[in-house]
Amino acid sequence: MNRKPLIVLFVLCLVRFFASNSAFGDNWPGWRGPTGQGLSNESDLPVKWSKTDNVRWKVPLPHAGNSSPIIWGDRVFLTQASEKTQRPLENARKDTSIGAWGVSEKRSLICIQRTSGKILWQRDVVYKEPEVTHGTNPFCSATPVTDGERVIAHHGSAGLVCYDIQGRLLWNYDHDKLHHIWGNASSPILYGDLVIIWCGPGDRQFLLAVDRCTGKKVWEHVEPDGNSGESGKLLGTWATPIIVRIGDQDQLIMPIPYKFKAFAPKTGRELWASDDRRSYVYGSAIFEDGVAVSGNTIYKLGLEGVVEQKRLRKGPGKGPHSGVLAGGYLYVGGVAPACIELATGDDVWKAQIQQRPGTTETWGSMVHAGDKLYFTDQRGATLVLAAGPKYQVVGLNKLNERTNASIAVSQGDILIRTWKQLWCIGKTSDEKDPKTPGVTPSGSQN
Repeated sequence: MNRKPLIVLFVLCLVRFFASNSAFGDNWPGWRGPTGQGLSNESDLPVKWSKTDNVRWKVPLPHAGNSSPIIWGDRVFLTQASEKTQRPLENARKDTSIGAWGVSEKRSLICIQRTSGKILWQRDVVYKEPEVTHGTNPFCSATPVTDGERVIAHHGSAGLVCYDIQGRLLWNYDHDKLHHIWGNASSPILYGDLVIIWCGPGDRQFLLAVDRCTGKKVWEHVEPDGNSGESGKLLGTWATPIIVRIGDQDQLIMPIPYKFKAFAPKTGRELWASDDRRSYVYGSAIFEDGVAVSGNTIYKLGLEGVVEQKRLRKGPGKGPHSGVLAGGYLYVGGVAPACIELATGDDVWKAQIQQRPGTTETWGSMVHAGDKLYFTDQRGATLVLAAGPKYQVVGLNKLNERTNASIAVSQGDILIRTWKQLWCIGKTSDEKDPKTPGVTPSGSQN
């Protein structure tokens, strides 16, 4: 066996890891951006658009999907399920507690040129086994992740797959089939030389870490008391873990049913656990200056675990969306946006909102960019608010297309994935990459 290519690949992986940390600022490399918490330094994003104004391009998508786009330089990556050969999922929309079996034979990762909308390549994994999910949660709901050298996608029961930036297959990892009546959605994250993914919910649910250069398993933590939901007992987490720094220690934190837990990301060892009231969890935790928020609970964290916790009167709750923490305030989207002062627990916007802004229920998570907040509701309307204790609506921009995804931002562009299309919103002035608004590129694929 010739080991030279593997050695070269490993060396390139190390070089890229140390070189790429400084590049995260202008990119959106994974679920909710560089930190996994919806925070961006972008300060020149558009605040006004429509289906024709400030649209740099839009790309039709073959089927509905909930995963969010990611951006690295001039590349946009998106997962997509297609070629449905068994379609009972429409029936699942009639009852929020019922899932159904379906087959989407093609699980894809698509690479799109950010400046033009041209499809550069698409790589498919064929998976013909029936899999259960909910009608609101199409297959391939996990957002991919990239380090600029390689891009990793999690296709649910079809496993993890890794390509280089040109679309060449580097490795794939098959794990146990995932089974829950509402499907799965957690996204992979990167930590050092590891890819970490929550494989759940279900009767068997586990945190998995593989080497991001080789795809070899490094560690696995099996979380007890899993449940598929088929008995009528609805337990599970669809949250994506985040990495936080507490003192001189990195910790991986995430909510699971009835618990808020931390793990050592290098080894998977459980560090601590605290009580959580929720039986099922969608939104990821958020963190700032030693304080984490998960659901409606604030946790003050120390090296040994939770030092103090208190219940908020309002927070993200059980909903699929996550808020943002910035400057001592918790911002929450939805029908009635909120700005909660962490020190007091008060919603400082509540008395200021004389009329609701016009958004509906929200699954997409919020983005804090510069001095503004962005979130998109399920009808494709993106509300732009001023960040801070003064409530101010900057813009309400309607695409009138269903979406459950979160927006991605990079280099002045906003990427919005709906159930029909991927939209690129950007200022279309002559000074900045002029394009005809609303044009759909023909695209090509290798």
